[in-house]
Parts: sequence; structure tokens; C-alpha cells
Amino acid sequence: MKDTSRTPAAPAEKQKKASAGRRQWVAAAVAAAVIAVGGGIGVFAATGGKDAATEASRAATSPYVGGDLHILTSLGGRLYVGGHDGGGVSTDGGVTWTQLPSLKGTDPMGAAATEELTLIGGHPGLYRSTDGTSFTKVTGEGALNDVHALGGAGEIFYASTTEGGLQVSDDGGKNWTTRNTEIGQSFMGVILVDPADPERLIATDMANGLVISNDGGRTWEGLGGPGGPMAVTWDPTNTARLVVSGMAESAISSDGGETWAPLAAPEGTTATTFSPDGKTLFAAVRNGTNASVYASTDEGRSWTSLV
Repeated sequence: MKDTSRTPAAPAEKQKKASAGRRQWVAAAVAAAVIAVGGGIGVFAATGGKDAATEASRAATSPYVGGDLHILTSLGGRLYVGGHDGGGVSTDGGVTWTQLPSLKGTDPMGAAATEELTLIGGHPGLYRSTDGTSFTKVTGEGALNDVHALGGAGEIFYASTTEGGLQVSDDGGKNWTTRNTEIGQSFMGVILVDPADPERLIATDMANGLVISNDGGRTWEGLGGPGGPMAVTWDPTNTARLVVSGMAESAISSDGGETWAPLAAPEGTTATTFSPDGKTLFAAVRNGTNASVYASTDEGRSWTSLV
């Protein structure tokens, strides 16, 4: 196994200029917003209007999430948001939201999906759904008692566990085996799995920084980027375009992590995801007891609050 104990390299100071002209702001009706509701975190659809009664009505009926955000991801045509006390899902790009009562109290930490299956990593446990909204706990898998990160492509899923290290399933999550006990205990949130090569993995490791594996998790090496990474995402249309957010800074790469440039993500960012077309980057932000989602269409040079 390659040494992953070294501190990841700091982001490069230079960055290629983005193509001329900013992309126009996407319609707010297809974006999610997160605000403080009832002492926790609620989710509602952002709109262009500022009608107080309408926004208050949406907030009152928002699904309760609660706690620090660890999941903000688009999976199988659905947009998920999750925190220490539950989660919500949208099937229309954030226009409307559905509470996920089956995840209440599960502390969602990671998520992965294929066309027929969605997995949510819990604290404790692993939760499985065939419809993307109703989840049941996977039983009989002792190593999956505490799942902090998930990723998948096709029939292959990877799970990071605090007790058993990296686990893998090659049958859509039905059965799991231990792939690596030396790494995975400190992964967080998302394990990126390349759809074109399911053995190419990228993960945020709180102990070792951003790490990459090209052999299905058997060996790993550092990939640079900011230290103490909390979240990593890539453009679904170009997996060489990466964004990683750390506890103190964020960075972007256009060459698969070979070089990095600073990214001015909103302060307090704890999770990020690209839209399916790769044109918009979303950031979930935690500030004290409040949380919100921001969006950028110019690689982080400017951000718009969706609230």
C-alpha cells in the first residue's frame, strides 16, 4: 500500500483562466436552498420572488434535516440533502421536497446510487432503498455498523466504515467484503467512483488528505489539495474536473488532481456537488446554527445564495 500519511500539497497559486464570459445564473426554480427552521435545518425551493408569506409557508412545510450537513448530492435523478438528524429528497431539481422519515435519527453521512438502488450511510448503519425515498436498514453486516462515506457505479459500491475500513460490494449492495482494513476509517461523505472505470476512486480522508486509488481501493496515494478535506466532487461530464473543500480552504483542479488552484468557496462549506450537466457548483454552508446552499456558475469566482 502506498504511503498516505504525508500532508497533501498546498493548492497551486496559478490557475488557467476560465473561458470568456460568465454562464448565466440557472433558474432558481431548479435549485435547493437550506435555511434554519425550528432550531434545525429545513429545505425549500428557491424562487425568484421575495414574497414573505410564500417563503414562510414553504419554510413551515420544509422537511426537517437538522445538524451539520454531510450530504448534498445528485443521485439517480434525485437531489439529496442530509444532516445529523435526517434528510430530504427532491425529484424535480429542488422545486419540491419530500421528508425522509425513514432516515430520522440515522445521521446520514454518505450516499450512493445506481438506476435501481440508493444507499445512505448512517451513524449507525447502512440504509437501502429501491425507490429513492423509503429506506430500510441493511442487517447482518457487522462491518457496516458505522458508515461514514459511500460511492458506487453500476453494481459496484464502496463503503467506508470506522470499524472495518473499506468495504466493497459487487452485486448492488447485497453482499459486502473487506477490501482494505488499513484505510477508510476516516473517510468522510463521498467516495467518487469513476463510471468509466469503477476501480478509480477518490475520497476525502480526514487523516491523510485527499486520496486516490486506481485499483479498487487496494492501494492509495495522496492527491494534494487542501488539508483536512471535508468534501470532494467532480463534474459528471468531466471527472478530471475536481473540487475539494477543506476545513480552512477549497481548491479546484482541471486535470484530475495533478495541479490545484484556490477556490473561493463560501466560508463554512461542508459539502459540495455539481449539477448533472456540470454547469453549476452547489455548496452547503454551515454557519453556527444556520445553514444555506449557494451556487456558482463561474467556478467559484462568484456565488449566489439560493435563500
